[in-house]
Amino acid sequence: MQLLRNILILLWRIWFYILMGIPILIMFPLLLVLSSTEKLYPQFFVVARFWAKIVLYGSGFIPRVTKEESVDRKKSYMFVANHASMTDIMLMLYCVKNPFVFVGKKELAKIPVFGFFYKRTCILVDRNSQRSRKEVFDRAQARLHDGTSICIFPEGGVPDDESIVLDQFKDGAFRLAIDHQIPILPLAFFDNKKRFSYTFFSGGPGIMRARILKAIPTKGLTQEQKKELREQTRDTILSTLESEPRNS
Repeated sequence: MQLLRNILILLWRIWFYILMGIPILIMFPLLLVLSSTEKLYPQFFVVARFWAKIVLYGSGFIPRVTKEESVDRKKSYMFVANHASMTDIMLMLYCVKNPFVFVGKKELAKIPVFGFFYKRTCILVDRNSQRSRKEVFDRAQARLHDGTSICIFPEGGVPDDESIVLDQFKDGAFRLAIDHQIPILPLAFFDNKKRFSYTFFSGGPGIMRARILKAIPTKGLTQEQKKELREQTRDTILSTLESEPRNS
């Protein structure tokens, strides 16, 4: 039975990656145009949200989003969430209608097809390079000046130990939010690790719950309060994750 289960999971995971690529190949000319300039990014973002829905529903994931606060379409935010799965990217796109740019690790740019547009539209960071981190900060500053929101998974990566509910947060998202006096908008993803973790022979279709939490204002805050803001945000997400019953 375990062998049969592993074969089914293998086929299902292969289908997930195929599903990531097929819509991109079909829409390649359109995506190439929309990713050619930052002025067209809002239109690219609309297509990216459509792609995310195809991948989620096509893989058998059923998003369920609850909101403690409505997102103001006219505001810029710093979107942050717990990071446990590749599907965090799709679920974030599903949850948020405000155009935002991901700040993410450069390794994802190596994924065939997906990585081509990921590299063209996201801000990539090499976490082993101090120069890269500085360049990322400058690029994120520029996008925020244009009124585009930013999304950062502040754990800095998916913890190798899957028993960790929420790893420690890094400073970048909170430094940027304070610099631009934009609110932090935390999200909690409850089921992504269970549905599609980095343990290959695991997971399966089912409900994916997300909650958009109350925005945390940064008006009047200075960089001296960055640590407090970081820990307040982490505590908010962690307490939400721990208070929610596990999904079957």
